Amino acid sequence: MSAPTLTTDTHSTAQAPATPTTAGDAARRRRPAPATGLSLLKQGAQNGGRALWRPGAILLFLLLWELGPLYLAPSSTRVFLPPLHDVLGALGALIAKGQLQNHLVASLTRSASGFGIAVVSAVVLGLLVAWYGALDRFLNPLLEVFRNTAALALLPVFTLLLGIGETSKISIVAYAAFFPVLLNTIAGVRTVDPLLIRAARSLGLSNFTLFQKVILPSAVPTIFTGIRMAGTSSILVLIAAEMVGAKAGLGYLIVNSQSSFLIPEMYAGILTVSLLGLAVNYLLVGVERHFSRWRTAVGSGNG
Repeated sequence: MSAPTLTTDTHSTAQAPATPTTAGDAARRRRPAPATGLSLLKQGAQNGGRALWRPGAILLFLLLWELGPLYLAPSSTRVFLPPLHDVLGALGALIAKGQLQNHLVASLTRSASGFGIAVVSAVVLGLLVAWYGALDRFLNPLLEVFRNTAALALLPVFTLLLGIGETSKISIVAYAAFFPVLLNTIAGVRTVDPLLIRAARSLGLSNFTLFQKVILPSAVPTIFTGIRMAGTSSILVLIAAEMVGAKAGLGYLIVNSQSSFLIPEMYAGILTVSLLGLAVNYLLVGVERHFSRWRTAVGSGNG
């Protein structure tokens, strides 16, 4: 009797090979479904709304300036408040004739000269006053008297003593820009962490090195706050000074246009002053960021 023969069904016992799972397949399974046209439209609307929200107030003001004199104000008011397109047309005419460039250069030269003198002298004096208590006690009463005297109140004095030329205008700008920088320099030095000063002295640093490596870097943000305030003050005071006894400058352009009843040109000069102040502010902010890069580096390292 022969032994039974065992037969193996290869089709039943064979197993299907497993499909390998790759990193690409897993990433594709985790990838979100493609965005539909409606979702893309919503996302684009949200991005556009965020982009328009920041300058929204300015755009609304310009729109009101354009439409208000035409549709909201009586016709008699349009003579004294022309719509925006008339002002822009006058501005373009002044640029085409080269008049605006000449007035702008004259104002910038005076403002930059007075502003530079004020910044250098105020920073140096502020460092000395903040560092030496005896000098602070000696000069503080006099500085408080002049600090509380408005620059425009002294404009007739500067004009009488220095004449109606460039010297009086540069001097009044320097006077107006001096005190914001001085006060913020003193405050910036006095708010330096005393532990930093003690650590620097324990390392044997000289006074000059201490000022260069510790005092000035720590006081830079506060000093630049005063410099930005001084930049605004220098432009405003200069415009007022140019309205008295000047033959060029944005202030002269404004008052001369008003006296000649060239109202669109007057508003064009005012608009130029506003844009100039905005540009100066952004420029000073950029300079401040350049000199305060070490603060950004320290802050990013802690994150």
